[in-house]
Amino acid sequence: MKGITRKEEITITAAKLFKEKGYSAVTMRDLATAMGIKAASLYNHINSKEAILNTIIISLAEAFTNGMKQITTSNDSCLDQLKKIIELHVHISSKNSNGMAALNNDWMHLETQLIYYQKLRSDYENDFKIILEKGIKAGEIINVKPDVMMFSILTTLRSLYIWIPKKEDINLQELTDNLSNILINGIANKS
Repeated sequence: MKGITRKEEITITAAKLFKEKGYSAVTMRDLATAMGIKAASLYNHINSKEAILNTIIISLAEAFTNGMKQITTSNDSCLDQLKKIIELHVHISSKNSNGMAALNNDWMHLETQLIYYQKLRSDYENDFKIILEKGIKAGEIINVKPDVMMFSILTTLRSLYIWIPKKEDINLQELTDNLSNILINGIANKS
């Protein structure tokens, strides 16, 4: 892999293995074999399998949190903020589907960073809920329980990492627009 450090290459390879086998099933020997090196050589670049998982999950969680902060501090309408959240998920998921698998499926294996991750996730969801509540109050969004709306939208967005890699000729802007239309406007023909 050109232009990346050995540590980054290890992290990318580990994320792929975690997605394929699950974090618990992957050993350092598996990772070394996938890298074409001896297991002992891995320790020149990383401390542990958990350190790799921390790097993968925390970097993605921070990217989502930072993206959400930019969205919530904008003067955009609630609907436009929701569209930007969808765009954020499409962008991050398309760039790192393997890491997104770890974020969604293996976060509970974080030990030293678990509380920090849970705070990032909670803050993100609280900001999302506030946007929905403001949208309801402003009459931009129908008056349905914000928790249910958030769960419905995030369930779709959090599973993009499964779907995106299966599409060879995916247009990310078109995907963002279609998801925004479906998740925000619904599927009912209103004409």
